[in-house]
Amino acid sequence: ASSDQTVRLWDAHSGQVLRTCMGHTDEVWRVAWSPDGSRVASASSDQTVRLWDAHSGQVLHTCMGHTSYVYDVTWSPDGSCVVSASYDKTVRLWNAHSGQVLHTCTGHTNTVLNVEWSPDGSRVASASWDEAVRLWDAHSRHTCTGHTDGVYNVAWSPDGSRVASASDDKTVRLWDAHSGQLLHTCMGHTDGVYDVAWSPDGRRVASASRDKTVRLWDARSGLLLHTCTGHTARVWSVAWSPDGGRVASASDDKTVRLWQGA
Repeated sequence: ASSDQTVRLWDAHSGQVLRTCMGHTDEVWRVAWSPDGSRVASASSDQTVRLWDAHSGQVLHTCMGHTSYVYDVTWSPDGSCVVSASYDKTVRLWNAHSGQVLHTCTGHTNTVLNVEWSPDGSRVASASWDEAVRLWDAHSRHTCTGHTDGVYNVAWSPDGSRVASASDDKTVRLWDAHSGQLLHTCMGHTDGVYDVAWSPDGRRVASASRDKTVRLWDARSGLLLHTCTGHTARVWSVAWSPDGGRVASASDDKTVRLWQGA
């Protein structure tokens, strides 16, 4: 994804570009692989979501309907749908086979920055600059209120029972995904929190912050376990290794750092 309006597919072993997908008419914010690896979805400031054939690089569908920038896109676990988040304050669900909109989820009162499917594909969580996390399904909607500033990111626990959120109010919050009730407020960061990620066993949460730290939290109590210091600029993203033993972080200091996750 790039401000050059292209999506590029790279060989993970050689680092060589395999395909350059052209068609967007403004910067591309996000890309996501389909679960089977056959397609790629992209979200762009040109107000569209585009679905691409990962083998040929050809566009399959241009999903039109958003009325402003599209910031995020992700696939349902079965690959049948994609969901998108937009500056137009909506979350939209699209049929990945036809490119047609299935649902437009309204309720946020400011930009929607991030969307994530639950592990079983039955629900979607969204994060917005309106300070709310919203949980959507075909029959109901929960609004998780408590943050006092914009919410950058949300993440489902591996079993789908909880949602974690990262906010500019300097907190990570853990929510009950069935009721929408707040379980824990994780306090300790001294500046906005950009990203949050669950360990594979669902027992810990990692967060990335403008305060230049990565923090690890006990998901059962909300208590701080470790503060990882070393970055010299804001930390944008965190990700757990598959075995849960390490955490990777990405920062404006131009480094990626690996930390012990235990």
